[in-house]
Amino acid sequence: MKPIRQLIDIGQHLWLDNISRDMLDNGALLNYIDHYSITGLTSNPTIFDGAIGGGVAYDAGIAEKTRSGKFGETLFVELALEDLRRAADLFRPAFNSSYRTDGWVSMEVSPLLAGETASSISAGKQIHEQAARPNLFVKIPGTPEGIPAIEELIFSGVPVNVTLLFSSEQYGAAADAYLRGIDRRIRAGLDPRVASVASVFVSRWDAAVHDQVSVDLRNKLGIAICQRTYRAYRERYASLRWRQLVSAGAYPQLLLWASTGSKDPNASDTLYVEALAAADTINTMPEKTLIAFAEHGAVSGAMADDGGDSEAVLAHFAQAGIDIDALALRLQQDGAKSFVKSWQQLLQRIAEKSLAVTEDHKSF
Repeated sequence: MKPIRQLIDIGQHLWLDNISRDMLDNGALLNYIDHYSITGLTSNPTIFDGAIGGGVAYDAGIAEKTRSGKFGETLFVELALEDLRRAADLFRPAFNSSYRTDGWVSMEVSPLLAGETASSISAGKQIHEQAARPNLFVKIPGTPEGIPAIEELIFSGVPVNVTLLFSSEQYGAAADAYLRGIDRRIRAGLDPRVASVASVFVSRWDAAVHDQVSVDLRNKLGIAICQRTYRAYRERYASLRWRQLVSAGAYPQLLLWASTGSKDPNASDTLYVEALAAADTINTMPEKTLIAFAEHGAVSGAMADDGGDSEAVLAHFAQAGIDIDALALRLQQDGAKSFVKSWQQLLQRIAEKSLAVTEDHKSF
C-alpha cells in the first residue's frame, strides 16, 4: 500500500466513489477503510441506479416499503439513506478524529430540482433532517440556480457537497456562496462550524475533447483545469477574508477531485490520481481506480500551489480551438442532464419492482 501512503503523507484524503448494500453487507466497504485508508465516500443517482438494478439486495426493502404505501422518490430516499447511515457510522471515527473535516458520505437532492432554487433548499433541509447523521453531506449542483441554495443551506447549518463543478470560475462561485453562508452565521451569532466540499470533475474534460485535439494534447486538459483550480483554492484560503472567518472558528471548504477514473483505454488507469496528488484535497475514486493505484500507482510529488504549467497547457488548447469557458458550461449542463437521466431510470426501476410486489400481493 505504499502508493496510498504517499498520498496520505502529501495531505490528501482518499474517498470511495461508490456505495451499495452488497458492499455494506459483505464487508467490502469496511475492507476499504481498514486496508486502503478510505475515510469517506460519495454517491450519485448513477451509482444508486447501478446498485439497485444490479442485483436483489434491495428487493426486500422495496417490497416492505411498497406494502407500507411508499413509492417513487420517497421510497428511494429511504433506501439510500439506510445505506448512507450505515456508511456514515463506519466513517464516524474518521469524522471525530479529524474535527469534522473528514469521514463524510453524500446524498444528492433530486436532480429534477437543479433549476429550482427554493425547492433545492427545501429538499436539502429535509434530507439533512431525515438522515439524522452529522457526517452526511447534501449534494447541490454548482449551477447558477444552485449557488443561492448552497449559501442558504450553509446558513441553515446544512453541510453541503457542491457537485458538478468544472472550472476555477465555477469553483469560485461555489466557494463564495459557502463563505457568504458562513459569514451570515457569524453575524447572526450562530456556530460557524458547518462543513462543505467543492467537487471538481476531471475526466469528462478529456473525454469531451478527445477527438478534437492532437494526440500530444489528449488527457491533459482535465489535469490543467484542476491545476488552475487548485491555485485559486490556495489563493482563496490565504486571503484576509478567509483568515478572519477561521479566527471565528470556521472550517475550510475542501476541494474534492471527482470523476478521477480514466475514460481513455489508452491512458494509464491511475493517470488522474497521480497527477492530482495535492495537500488539503480529497480524491474520490471508483473501486477499480483505487485498487489499480494501490497495486501499481506512483506519485512523483505534490501539485504545485501556483498551478504549475497549467496556463501554458491551456494556451495550447485555446490554439487548438477549444473554448474552455464554453466547454465548462456545457459539461456542467450535460452533467446535470446525465444525473436527471439516471434519476429517471432509477425511479423507473423502483417502480417496476414495486409493481411486481403489488402484483404478487394481489395473487394471494
